[in-house]
Amino acid sequence: MANRVKGGKSKSKGARHGEHELLESPDAIRERLTKTESFVKSHPTLFLTISGALALIVAGFFGYKYYVDNQNQEAQEEMFQAIYYFEADSLSRALNGDGNNYGFLDIIDNYGLTDAANLSKYYAGLAYLKQGNYEEAIDYLSDFSASDALVQARAYSLIGDAYMELGNYEEAANHYLKAANYKPNKFFSPQYLSKAGLAYEQMGNYERAVNAYNRIIEEFPGATDVQQAQKEKIRLEGLISN
Repeated sequence: MANRVKGGKSKSKGARHGEHELLESPDAIRERLTKTESFVKSHPTLFLTISGALALIVAGFFGYKYYVDNQNQEAQEEMFQAIYYFEADSLSRALNGDGNNYGFLDIIDNYGLTDAANLSKYYAGLAYLKQGNYEEAIDYLSDFSASDALVQARAYSLIGDAYMELGNYEEAANHYLKAANYKPNKFFSPQYLSKAGLAYEQMGNYERAVNAYNRIIEEFPGATDVQQAQKEKIRLEGLISN
């Protein structure tokens, strides 16, 4: 039994010895530090320039972040009144302000780097759409972007609505499909596909309209829009056969 203990200790010492062999020797570390110190002494200007540049980059990053955060907070406060006017259907004031408070367009112009300005583009596009200013609606909604699946898809669909009003059914259908394909779900994608079907029908392209309704039936069988999609498909197939 004493022999097993002794043998175990010998093995453990060997393992520790092997671990120490993997570490860099103090002499090698000392030599590297000496070389680094020598380089700094030989090139003081270069060292100071590099150090100063790195310090400026770090300070600039945090300074920029602080600035944008402050700007975003200010913009969100400004948005409060603009959203109030929008919800009250006072669209001109929502867009242009009331003389004391910013409208969405002011927020976009003055706080362009912020999330609030980005969201203001969505509101501005929707306000223009309600006013019947379809080209402006398309411009602002196209500039808007969001990671939220529902809001981004909704923006694509609104662009489609604007193109429908302008009689550009091809672009309308493209944007409805873009909305339907953006993180698809059974609650909203079928609605956008139905709009695409209507746009294709307005173009006289009944086959593509049928394909849009087929997607609802096949890809979203549990959706509430399936029954209506089946009816529209049968109706369009009758038109095709005639």
